[in-house]
Amino acid sequence: MIDERPATARSGGGPAVTESQPVWRLALAGGAPVMTNEWLANEVPVALVYNGITHVVMLATPCDLEDFALGFSLSEGIIDSADELRSCEVVEGCGGLELQIEISSRAFAGLKDQRRQLAGRTGCGLCGAESLEHAMRPVAPLTQRPLVRLPHVATALDALDAAQQIRNDTGATHAAAWVDADGQLQLCREDVGRHNALDKLIGAIRRQHLATAGGFVLISSRASYEMVQKTARSGIAALVAVSAPTALAVRVASEAGLALACWARGDRLTAYTHPEAFVA
Repeated sequence: MIDERPATARSGGGPAVTESQPVWRLALAGGAPVMTNEWLANEVPVALVYNGITHVVMLATPCDLEDFALGFSLSEGIIDSADELRSCEVVEGCGGLELQIEISSRAFAGLKDQRRQLAGRTGCGLCGAESLEHAMRPVAPLTQRPLVRLPHVATALDALDAAQQIRNDTGATHAAAWVDADGQLQLCREDVGRHNALDKLIGAIRRQHLATAGGFVLISSRASYEMVQKTARSGIAALVAVSAPTALAVRVASEAGLALACWARGDRLTAYTHPEAFVA
């Protein structure tokens, strides 16, 4: 049952929808049942509306949404650079949130052309060759690769635990973090969806104009194809995951020149592509 007392948004400002909310639960642990209060991560529909046209609706944690708008737009190839996103307003309504995004006329023309190409297709999912080509968009090969030191990974993993405030409250979110060339965790973004967390991180990096040479992205999830593609498309050359990769992720990372390591635990990891990038 939902607790009617108001929740406090950690992110501050904007719409009243919060990143988490309290519920009452009945805890059974072999003894007398106990009613306790628990915080759960919120998951709300978030529509990305470009120049007045709804493009997609995602289920996301309602925090850092300006970062999400920019990161999604970049990682999905809707815009090529951050300055093509002119503005973003978060509007509450219709049971969720709208990100009302204004992009450049060049980018919007490309988005409309993409929508026209998709409109006439038949079948479902990735059944058609054209749909497959659209989903498997090539990534320009990365030209530089950092050196990722194992002690830096260990330090970043410890810092990631402390940085995941929503996860620590709720146990229900993924995280994506940016670790600089000195091994310092500079940014962390969370969401119920691992792709959303990475998009938020990419947006935050670009909004804060951080240099990405020499650093790496650290994610709390597995390394799927989409996570590899989004990282490489953003120009970041190294990705470290705490869980396993997929075979397609390894193939795409290899082709894109992305150094991919998984199963990160302390100062141990398994390098799947470009192992020369990972040093003791």
